[in-house]
Amino acid sequence: MARIAGINIPLNKRIEIGLTYIYGIGRQTSNDLLSSCGVAPDTYVRDLTDQEVGKLRDAIDEITVEGDLRRERSQSIKRLIEIQCYRGRRHQRGLPVHGQNTKNNARTRKGPKRMSVAGKKKVKK
Repeated sequence: MARIAGINIPLNKRIEIGLTYIYGIGRQTSNDLLSSCGVAPDTYVRDLTDQEVGKLRDAIDEITVEGDLRRERSQSIKRLIEIQCYRGRRHQRGLPVHGQNTKNNARTRKGPKRMSVAGKKKVKK
């Protein structure tokens, strides 16, 4: 397995797809990196030379990925919560942040529906 940025990239994938296993690299960034390094996107990871892997490592070291990116994002959210802005409160309550409707949808953020238990029936005398 090729190990780039602390992630094992599967050998049976094309390098274009394999790079997306790294947190912070999507298809577009992957293609940009490959074109800047001069590596063909349809090359399989197992067919990469050590020189190409080295070029990719150097290129990926220049961008923020994995642990640094996760830390940066969590600190940004913590800052919003700390200053008690609207977005911070939405994060705190686990509700959608970007103005989505919550009356019927938003189950991803709100979690599964809570079952409401009906009141006990009164016994007739």
